[in-house]
Amino acid sequence: MKKADNYLLGMDCGTTNMKAIILSEDGDVVAEAGRPSKFLVPGPDMQEQDANEWWSNTVAIFKSLGEQAGSEVIKKIRGISISSHTVTMLPLDENGTPLRNALTYQDNRSAEELHYIVDTIGSDKFVRIVGGQPAVAFLPNKILWFKNHEPELFAKTKYFLQASSYINYKLTGKMTSDIDQATRTQCLDISKMEWSKEIGDVIGVDLEAMLPELKLVDEIIGFVTEEAAKETGLKEGVPVIAGCSDAMASMHATGISRLGECGESSGTTSLVFIGSDVKSAPDVPVVTRPCAVDGMPWVFDAPIQTSGAALKWFIDTFAAEERAYAEANDKNIYSYLNELALESEPGSNGVIFFPYLLGERAPLWNEYARGMFIGMGMDMTRADLIRSVFEGTAYAVRHVFETVKKSGAAVDCLRICGGGAKSRTWAQIKASMLHIPVYLLDEKSGDVPVGDAFIVGRKVGVFPDLTKAAEKIVKVKEIIQPVKEWEEAYDRLYPYYVEMYQSLDQDLKSLKETIGELRK
Repeated sequence: MKKADNYLLGMDCGTTNMKAIILSEDGDVVAEAGRPSKFLVPGPDMQEQDANEWWSNTVAIFKSLGEQAGSEVIKKIRGISISSHTVTMLPLDENGTPLRNALTYQDNRSAEELHYIVDTIGSDKFVRIVGGQPAVAFLPNKILWFKNHEPELFAKTKYFLQASSYINYKLTGKMTSDIDQATRTQCLDISKMEWSKEIGDVIGVDLEAMLPELKLVDEIIGFVTEEAAKETGLKEGVPVIAGCSDAMASMHATGISRLGECGESSGTTSLVFIGSDVKSAPDVPVVTRPCAVDGMPWVFDAPIQTSGAALKWFIDTFAAEERAYAEANDKNIYSYLNELALESEPGSNGVIFFPYLLGERAPLWNEYARGMFIGMGMDMTRADLIRSVFEGTAYAVRHVFETVKKSGAAVDCLRICGGGAKSRTWAQIKASMLHIPVYLLDEKSGDVPVGDAFIVGRKVGVFPDLTKAAEKIVKVKEIIQPVKEWEEAYDRLYPYYVEMYQSLDQDLKSLKETIGELRK
């Protein structure tokens, strides 16, 4: 491999893994490293992570990159960009020390606080302020829960940060928030692009004081400090930009560069992005956000709560027989499930899976939605059950696409990156479900840290034309076309997926409330 003069470091702090790469100006990944992230579950509806682990993982990852790439490459890193899962509530004291574990977007304990906030402000006004539908995943209710339930720690809190903002702080000593993640917190007044005083007044918190200074995604917020350089092995003085959510980095990583192209980062969750030349109304279930891709001023950005997580849950909970067979025959369990799913017909013999195991974000925004298998009968096979999980997560993607198309977006093809891109069966189901070809990106393309590297590369001049860089670096390994017979089946069954959930919506809400009362 030839030596380059310029390198970039991109890292994503994901929900289950942290991963970073060093990317050369020629598009070669010269080093990559990752570490798993642990979820802590202290109680029902609770999901936490340890910010100290985020930093210790970061240090280990950066040291590994240095060992692989060598000191000469490390000296030529021109910029660093870090993305992360969002929304997270991490309280810090005046010294920048975490006061407790971070509450992640999957933490649903603050539903009562959410309803209080929305009822106090009014639903329509709330949506107008924050530019999106209220949901328990977001920040105002988490802050209010913290204030109500842990007042002693709240009294010591100086700042609230997102995961990437905390890592940036450890690297640069600067306390900032990128505007991308800020728009997702529901603490930002979208019309003013400022922290919302009205939201702050309702929860009794000075958001302007406790949420950090807003920065553009590609704005240089600071430079690697001497202390951080000693810890990580990086060179002191390397520029660090504000960064963004994993959703925005994923969009860049898929290489979508024109209207009609859509992307899905298919991992533990799914992040779906669809470009638009029209800004959506703020009260639709999926709203547009500003986009930096030339010719694509807006992007619909839709997080789906459990996709890969639903498949892993099925494997851990129901697939002991398949796990044993795969292990005995030296097969990958995921590959084996792909094979078994094809033994069932499209429609899974009438079994429909609803992948709402942790509630659902887009387009439902309901923390009380729950996972379900509907349509099981005595003639159901294990293959039917397995295929229904693949199909259920694809129905969820179609639900997003149908919602977005009503707002005027064009949908011509879907580019998939992440773990879901390894499943040809899943891709075939999605292609048929959506009536569009699915582009599977090769394993060197579509990685979220690649998107981070693209963004910082544009800022520091390594990639002056982002579209050309993406076209050169992001490679498609296979194009999957829809299967006509499958399309016909899914068109007939999809309405049941939507209507059956709608029929059960209020019952599921009441059920969650009843279960909560029984647990007290």
